[in-house]
Amino acid sequence: MLEDLSQYILDIAENSVKAKASRVLIELKIDSKKKLISLCVCDDGCGMDEDLLKQVEDPFTTTRKERRVGLGVPFLKQAALACDGFFEITSEKGKGTIVKAGFRLDHIDCPPLGDVAATVATLIMGWPWCHWIFRYEVDGNAFLLDLEELLEYLLGDRELLKSPKFILWLKEYIQENMSLLHEKKGGDGIAQD
Repeated sequence: MLEDLSQYILDIAENSVKAKASRVLIELKIDSKKKLISLCVCDDGCGMDEDLLKQVEDPFTTTRKERRVGLGVPFLKQAALACDGFFEITSEKGKGTIVKAGFRLDHIDCPPLGDVAATVATLIMGWPWCHWIFRYEVDGNAFLLDLEELLEYLLGDRELLKSPKFILWLKEYIQENMSLLHEKKGGDGIAQD
């Protein structure tokens, strides 16, 4: 098992870019009334056929050549179900994959968010050519970071996305906006390392 949701996001999003996705949407929603955290990672990568999709939840199924196990999806499913949440994966060959998981906020086994802002900034720095979209919602109020819109302000300079100084600014910008959403609701029961 991974320690927090940011690590699951990193693993699943890395799977997306390794599957040749050019666009990846990462969505985190917190609903205090329903006491639910929902995660969705949606990509336009190569997708999976029905046979691979049936096997993807098995830790000994992977398409990677460098190792013989793939633990991200099975661990995410296990973590979600361990706290009375849900897990769903859909995929279509040539069209992409959608991974969804939900976690009951009031369950003792609900993982903390972790450093989601650093994870998103790391993904952008690691794969600056990818169209990253990050949406974070708390009780109906949302923050959206669309890399293509941000690049308009940067005059299309993707090289800037590799700059540690810029990535640190980006991490702080994301974190500040996430924190503002929690302040609106008083951070009801949200663990943020």
